Amino acid sequence: MKPETIPMTMAIRALKAAKIDFELFTYDYTPHGGTAECSRELGIDHHATIKTIILEDETKKSFVCLMHGDREISLKNLARARGVKTVATCAPEVADRHSGYHVGGTSPFGTKKRMKVYIESTILDLPRIYINAGHRGICAAMAPTALEAALPETERVSVAI
Repeated sequence: MKPETIPMTMAIRALKAAKIDFELFTYDYTPHGGTAECSRELGIDHHATIKTIILEDETKKSFVCLMHGDREISLKNLARARGVKTVATCAPEVADRHSGYHVGGTSPFGTKKRMKVYIESTILDLPRIYINAGHRGICAAMAPTALEAALPETERVSVAI
């Protein structure tokens, strides 16, 4: 995707509205390639490539979790941090409905539904992160502190396994 053909997504609009300093990168999206494909194509550290996951608790209340691309979320620890019995990833169609994005292009910025965001605390220790910008094949590079500035309801957690 050429820079002049990058669509103006809700995520990009939200980042601009929040006056976040970011840079856009594009790559050839591969279904089910995830952050590994993004980091490989862009030649960046997989650990600094952040995945956005839409989850829900046992009451079906949805929320977002941001995790390093090379790590997994401990659902048990995340449930404990939220003070609920269980959490699970949303079905793709449910995640799409809550976020307004298609799975593979989900961004925590500019979501259709306002959701609480949980950030793996070690993400904030990185010098620079790469996170989806609201469309498959587009990511935004920024300082990790920009996450908290751009996301209104954010909580730091340690839930990586």
